[in-house]
Amino acid sequence: MLKQRTIKKMVRTTGVGLHSGTKVELILRPAPPDSGIVFCRVDLKPPVELPASAIGVGDTRMASTLEKEGVKVSTVEHLMSACAGLGIDNLIIEVTAEEIPIMDGSASSFVYLLQQAGLREQSAAKKFLRVLRPIEVREGTGADEKWARLSPYHGFKLEFFIEFNHPAVDGTGQTASVDFAMDSYVREIARARTFGFMQDVETLRGIGLARGGSLENAIVLDEYRILNPDGLRYENEFVRHKILDAIGDLYLVGYPLLASYVAHKSGHKMNNQLLRALLDQPDAYDIVTYGAESAQPEAYAGQLNQEWALN
Repeated sequence: MLKQRTIKKMVRTTGVGLHSGTKVELILRPAPPDSGIVFCRVDLKPPVELPASAIGVGDTRMASTLEKEGVKVSTVEHLMSACAGLGIDNLIIEVTAEEIPIMDGSASSFVYLLQQAGLREQSAAKKFLRVLRPIEVREGTGADEKWARLSPYHGFKLEFFIEFNHPAVDGTGQTASVDFAMDSYVREIARARTFGFMQDVETLRGIGLARGGSLENAIVLDEYRILNPDGLRYENEFVRHKILDAIGDLYLVGYPLLASYVAHKSGHKMNNQLLRALLDQPDAYDIVTYGAESAQPEAYAGQLNQEWALN
């Protein structure tokens, strides 16, 4: 039987928010079966809990932000991606500000933190959201068209296409795919960093975004080239980061997905629209568990034992 997972012990770290620039402490704690992933603003009195939920997402400008009665926790997607990639079902995430720290701009720091905590199987059966028929959302027309689609699949695979019309991005590969029955999240996706363009920085900071961004936590590009002296971690790191984001955004549905995800120039907003479209159609999905090993989806059966190395 595939079982639910949490962490063995409490761990903590500190960092700064990518968009707010605010210093924040992050504490991860084990959680009981069937409690899900819950963010908690412990800087508030009394503390406010915000469950990871597609319906709870408000602002999607440059990040996914959970909102509840005026309280926010933003930039949750990288930590959610690490939880999805390592098969963590139940977790309490305490933060001392309204943004999850950006760390190095990827999910690798969160993978390392979860590794330090250790993973523990729980007594309850792991629950999956199984997509039963295709769900798609679209926006724009012609060259500006964006879309994202979920289709039935006994496992979890993602395919993404980007198009930025930038020489450094276009030259690295604009498509990538990953199937977790064969590919390791830790090796293939976790180290892909977020990225941004110098010409957009002043505009973003003018609306309260990217105040904590630097070459230490993002790939930064001018009009022609990558400014980071060490270059890229993956040949197609840009599109791999979009897959990393999508994994985190999609995990906000509350369960690991049994689905194929394909997207063309999607982002946080469209990923959330896709989940809402799915949840609005109860006949398009069901919640399942697996007892017999022969029926278990390979994409999830080996998560607890996957290679930890981030190098």
